[in-house]
Amino acid sequence: MTAAGFAEGRRLQLARGVLLQCIMGGYPPAKFYGSDDGDLALVPDPAHLYRLPWSDHARAFAICDANELEGGGSSLSTRALLKRVIANYAARGLAPVVATELEFYLFAANADPSQPFQPPIGLDGRREDGHSAFSVSSNNGLRPFWTEVYRCMAALGLPRDTFMHEMGVSQFEINLLHGDPLLLADQTFLFKHLLKEVALKHGLIAVCMAKPLAGVPGSSMHIHQSVVSVGSGRNVFSAENGEPTATFRHFIGGQQAALGEFTALFAPNVNAYQRLFHPYASPNNACWSEDNRAAGLRIPASGPEARRVENRLPGADANPYLAIAASLAAGLHGIEHELEPTPPIQGAFEVPENLALACTLDSALKRLKGSRLAVELFGQEFIEGYIATKTMELTSFMDEITPWERRVLATQA
Repeated sequence: MTAAGFAEGRRLQLARGVLLQCIMGGYPPAKFYGSDDGDLALVPDPAHLYRLPWSDHARAFAICDANELEGGGSSLSTRALLKRVIANYAARGLAPVVATELEFYLFAANADPSQPFQPPIGLDGRREDGHSAFSVSSNNGLRPFWTEVYRCMAALGLPRDTFMHEMGVSQFEINLLHGDPLLLADQTFLFKHLLKEVALKHGLIAVCMAKPLAGVPGSSMHIHQSVVSVGSGRNVFSAENGEPTATFRHFIGGQQAALGEFTALFAPNVNAYQRLFHPYASPNNACWSEDNRAAGLRIPASGPEARRVENRLPGADANPYLAIAASLAAGLHGIEHELEPTPPIQGAFEVPENLALACTLDSALKRLKGSRLAVELFGQEFIEGYIATKTMELTSFMDEITPWERRVLATQA
């Protein structure tokens, strides 16, 4: 909208059904978002109005809440969902603290989606060959791009902890500083938008698919979670003597109880299961462990004040609002019901059957559909609408014949 219209406070409205729009552009039946498909009001969050530093023209960007016209956040809005989860913690005198680690790939422009992605050509005229994991000089070939990313982050007030080159060919990771869950979800969302826009400006594409290339690591969005007391600011996962508390155990127990049913919320696309099917450093289990990357729930090495639970299940394609809300809601469920976790698993291990997660979108959606806990925590309208949208996307995928099928099966008798 125009700057003048925005400054006047002109209300911007949006059809409810847009919140269930599938990635191909279609919609599930109207019964999932109100048979008359009425409007929502988009209400700008005054703390999140940004002048876009990469734009050649004067443009601004506002993060908005999707509210019902009669007031209150829409039950279909994942930002509103996260706000409700945070409020549930506050009602118990608690405040969750999170940080996200987002992995992504940078590729050369890809005009033909039937062809695999390729690394970009760097300043040395070469494409990266995959030997730059964790190298201090690995991003030098893309220095102009990174310089603008850093500049734009600073202009938007996005604090960054570390960038690093990850294990994949032209794969990178950003660690955002820990803080309020809603703020971190907003920052993760805004960074992904910034990343894609700046990449296009430099003739690149930034890809946040969970598994864009075969035979190399996938991209995750790990969520680090702790909980503090509102009054004291003390990490309630640690006792005064530095030992883990019952609250810490119960939080893990809640995550273990819910991850199997919530997998489709953390891994929302068909491609996400390409990452989870190859579980090296992408664990598809609800086991927990001290500093073991093979576990879905990892407890990083830290001092008592920083004791936290890292949920390693979400991929880079996950909705940050929904993934953080689902993970925190699971932890609070464990705290409220005093759920005990299984014993921690160390070293190489076989995943117990009861802690194994879905390896396909179809099976993940079936588990979500049968989850009473998901309906209890997120509401029936949201869960049914989400499943309807993801079922449409799965059906669209199944309507395609892949190159593997033509290459391998066409010659069979």
